[in-house]
Amino acid sequence: MVDLSEAENASVRQGVVERDQQHQPRIANRGRAVTDIGDPVRLEAAEPKECFVWGPASRMMSHQNLESLDVEAIREEFPILEREFDGQQVVYLDNAATTQTPDAVVDAMSEYYRTYNANVHRGIHHLSQEASIRYEEAHDRVAEFIGADGREEIVFTKNTTEAENLLAYSWGLNELEPGDTVVLTEMEHHASLVTWQQVAKRTGADVAYVRVDDDGRLDMDHARELIDDETAIVSAVHVSNTLGTVNPVSELTELAHDHGALAFIDGAQAVPNRPVDVGEIDADFYAFSGHKMAGPTGIGVLYGKEALFEELEPYLYGGGMIRKVTFEESTWADLPWKFEPGTPPIAEAVGLHAAIDWLEDLGMDRIRQHEEELAAYAYDQLAAEGDVDLYGPEGGPDRGGLVSFNLEGVHAHDLTSILNDHTIAVRAGDHCTQPLHDKLGVPASTRASFYVYNTREEVDKLVAALDDARQLFA
Repeated sequence: MVDLSEAENASVRQGVVERDQQHQPRIANRGRAVTDIGDPVRLEAAEPKECFVWGPASRMMSHQNLESLDVEAIREEFPILEREFDGQQVVYLDNAATTQTPDAVVDAMSEYYRTYNANVHRGIHHLSQEASIRYEEAHDRVAEFIGADGREEIVFTKNTTEAENLLAYSWGLNELEPGDTVVLTEMEHHASLVTWQQVAKRTGADVAYVRVDDDGRLDMDHARELIDDETAIVSAVHVSNTLGTVNPVSELTELAHDHGALAFIDGAQAVPNRPVDVGEIDADFYAFSGHKMAGPTGIGVLYGKEALFEELEPYLYGGGMIRKVTFEESTWADLPWKFEPGTPPIAEAVGLHAAIDWLEDLGMDRIRQHEEELAAYAYDQLAAEGDVDLYGPEGGPDRGGLVSFNLEGVHAHDLTSILNDHTIAVRAGDHCTQPLHDKLGVPASTRASFYVYNTREEVDKLVAALDDARQLFA
């Protein structure tokens, strides 16, 4: 049990914990423009090529200068990876849906339940004070991790989807009007696309979509045409959960701001596997989930610039988010609590804090390197098969740690079922990107996605298992 000092107890009662780290000034990090998605890409085996990490200048480095992850040691922290079905050890390649959870995160959450389980901001007793401190420290840790200016800019939600709904309903319903345009991309997850569609219908705003080109990249010339003075907000994924494309989000935020629009970035597939600094990106709002970054389910994050959060009205109401309530009116608590009504995800916040510590101990640049190299290897191995359709950019710094594909003549669901017979876990379907799959001209795809504990040997097992599907559907 942590021995809490009187100063710490007072800090909890006041809802203030001093930050111990100053962040660098915000700077623009311009991405690169690209130039309309057609037939899926089918390539011959590519020659190996050196990969480089793209990002802020302070973080740019050749992969050759980075020490590789000790994957075997990492795997020991995930007992689930030792599970067997029908005598075959599980090969888990469904990390874009959810990652596995290391012992350190499970232990941190278990410690909460065993030693200081109590509601936060609700009591003066020792357990409540300790839980409150840990919950608030989790906000501070997330802020530090993504380069936010403080806990006031970090709101905990259930997941990325709820974070996007919070923004769309708190800001969109109150600010959008006929004549305004919401600019999305053709690769958006339904969490963004459906949400903004519905809010636009209610407000009379229009929705426009930045095209995806034949290589699976955003057509930035088209983006410059769409984003104009009628644009109210630009919403884009940082990394596509279907194509794997790493988008030039700093360029998108700059385009938005040049026309007086806000910029929201969906970072669900970026924060888990690459350094992210919301200040350098200059995003007004940014969202992600704990369960895709070695953390628990049930917790997401909405980052927002403090001045913008101050102006927003809550869209969920209840206890914990109020300052004063009378029979006539209510006023709201300080940030971030005014957006966190009811009992929050306390254990999940503790787990997210532990997951961030665990990831940073590995090193986010090394994680990015590992995933890029695995994705590039998988892309090349699948391309060499000759009858595999691949979607999105070739492997390298333009692609996150996933590969979506189809085996000629085999439906994605059938292929995934056959892979499951080999205890290989992948994802089949439209991956919550139906309009994108319509553009690709396929009803579904198979997605293999990688994380810190995956290996080339597992990719080889995936590729070898395709033979069973060929024989069955020959």
